[in-house]
Amino acid sequence: MEHEPQAPLSSEALLETIFGYIERVSKERILDNVLLLLADLGRELIDADRCTVWLRDTETNELYTRVAHGVDELRVPEGAGLVGYAVSSGEDVIINDPYNDPRFNRETDRQTGYLTREVIVLPIRSSGGDILGAYQAVNKMSGEGLFTDRDLKYLRLAASYSGKSIEAALLNEEIDRAQREIINILGYAGEHRSLETGNHVTRVAAFATVLGRQMGLSPHDLETLTLASPMHDIGKIGIPDAILQKPGSFTDEEYAVMKKHSEIGAEILKRGASSLLRVASEIASGHHERYDGKGYPHGSADGEINPFARIVAVADVFDALISDRCYKKAWDPERVHKLFEEERGRQFDPEVVDALIEVWDEMLETNMRHLEIIENPGALGNKG
Repeated sequence: MEHEPQAPLSSEALLETIFGYIERVSKERILDNVLLLLADLGRELIDADRCTVWLRDTETNELYTRVAHGVDELRVPEGAGLVGYAVSSGEDVIINDPYNDPRFNRETDRQTGYLTREVIVLPIRSSGGDILGAYQAVNKMSGEGLFTDRDLKYLRLAASYSGKSIEAALLNEEIDRAQREIINILGYAGEHRSLETGNHVTRVAAFATVLGRQMGLSPHDLETLTLASPMHDIGKIGIPDAILQKPGSFTDEEYAVMKKHSEIGAEILKRGASSLLRVASEIASGHHERYDGKGYPHGSADGEINPFARIVAVADVFDALISDRCYKKAWDPERVHKLFEEERGRQFDPEVVDALIEVWDEMLETNMRHLEIIENPGALGNKG
């Protein structure tokens, strides 16, 4: 979006702008959204055409920006250009003729097709004083088209607040990443105990995501479904090996024990305080329920079954039928398609089945992408 020149901010307007952005940033947990708000703040404070918040990637020794005005993600060596100089030296930079400064990296302009005429760069520090990255503003839009010491002072205010905001967002991102890793580990734990083959939990998550997207789930709900669905069979860690890995059919008594994995999984997961684990608990409990009320463990029907669990129920059975198992070969897609049509409104939620039919080709393509050749499948996998 084009940035129109504006008059210099009065002291009252300056405070109003800063506090307005503080309120908005404080409500954000997603790092990219925080960075974009901070870039908007800097641009508005000093009437720059573009602002960019650069972060350090300590693993690759690069500086990168995932969101910036007018460009996609950029990466440069940590010591490159004016941004690299500010980060390595800890000094502020204000230059109104960058092409005559040997520190200026012209490669970024070549990549973006943009002409940098004026630039301010300031290091961004954490609460402990460590440099997290840099704040960069380019091209003054008002006045004589030159950045001033007043602009530098205003951008310092933004940089000072940015360090704390970025630090909090990075911490949230790290917590989210750790939580996702733990969730995947839990999902694979159940799969490993049952000697399931072919990354079943990964495929179920992929299938559920395709179905959820087709059903119009919000981005937040879709992410929740993707992250929570791999834990649907975590309760199998509580089923004895003699039953879980039995190479033949279950007796009635054994099947009764096997069915308890839904309740065991729900009990394990509901102990977590996060909303994600609560959803995962509902999925574990409900993915073997039937729309007609003839499923287990509670005989829930129709609207009594958690919506996420209804989606995973279809994804789980789709994977079980379309994939090879030690005790059966994969069904032909036409046979799988027919079963879901027959069980629409009986075993499965009609809305989910309708979504499945609408994205049938995408589901088959997704299966092909996740297909793995297992030369030694081992003992019989999940029959529950």
